[in-house]
Amino acid sequence: MAAETAGGYIVHHLTNLTFGKHPVEGWTFAYPRGFDPAVHSHDMQYTMTGKMASEMGFMAIHVDTMLWSIGLGALFVFFFAKAAKYATSGVPGGLQNFVELIIEFVDTNIKDTFSGKSTLIGPLSLTIFCWVFLMNLMDLVPVDLVPNIAYALGIEYMKIVPTTDVNATLGMAIGVFCLIIFYSIKQKGLGGFVGELTLQPFGKWMIPFNLLLEGVGLLAKPVSLSLRLFGNLYAGELIFILIALMPFWIQFTLSVPWAIFHILVIVLQAFIFMMLTIVYLAMAHEHH
Repeated sequence: MAAETAGGYIVHHLTNLTFGKHPVEGWTFAYPRGFDPAVHSHDMQYTMTGKMASEMGFMAIHVDTMLWSIGLGALFVFFFAKAAKYATSGVPGGLQNFVELIIEFVDTNIKDTFSGKSTLIGPLSLTIFCWVFLMNLMDLVPVDLVPNIAYALGIEYMKIVPTTDVNATLGMAIGVFCLIIFYSIKQKGLGGFVGELTLQPFGKWMIPFNLLLEGVGLLAKPVSLSLRLFGNLYAGELIFILIALMPFWIQFTLSVPWAIFHILVIVLQAFIFMMLTIVYLAMAHEHH
């Protein structure tokens, strides 16, 4: 799977396995019918793949993002369900200790930040933290390992870090945004929610200006949630790819310190996404 140029190598590793409805080809993966990677050049394939993916428009799915994100979510559910099934009030096992530690950590942050009453905030925060952490953790897998395995199986592209795909991070952020709108209306009523957007901070005589300020602030929440997570993980993945282009002895010298530092980024970004979700939902529950 070695690319002919450094640019081709980088583009290959940052390209998603895309499936969608092409205006000409119909439902297909993002390369033309009859295209043989063994015959055509890699650079030509990158060009046609990117062009076809853009032509698919909204009717396109990043298959690798869906595969890894759903798989990691199922892995989270499996281990936590297993810990709950075998939980004991006696001497706990290692898995139970680990799960209880995470739950206590999340619960402490909720108590310190969220003053309202909700049966959703606990499970939601726990799911966000663990799911985003697992997706971020895939960034520590060697950049060539899974793509090489996929290529041997006939799959040209395979990105394994879902949070380096803005579609995944924006999708999670939009889900949080919908909850913000729902709880804002539920707690304050439709009139109270509209009043927050139109009457603050400058009173009823400045309604258009208030709506502009509050509307921008409201819409900035999902954008900031998604782009912060995406930007940090995408940059980290890109640095790993650039290190992989260097000679072996330089790779080892640079990749180990960067991986150690990146562990902090992985945990921190999962924590920030969780905390901002808690803060935004806490604001949705507050009455002015």
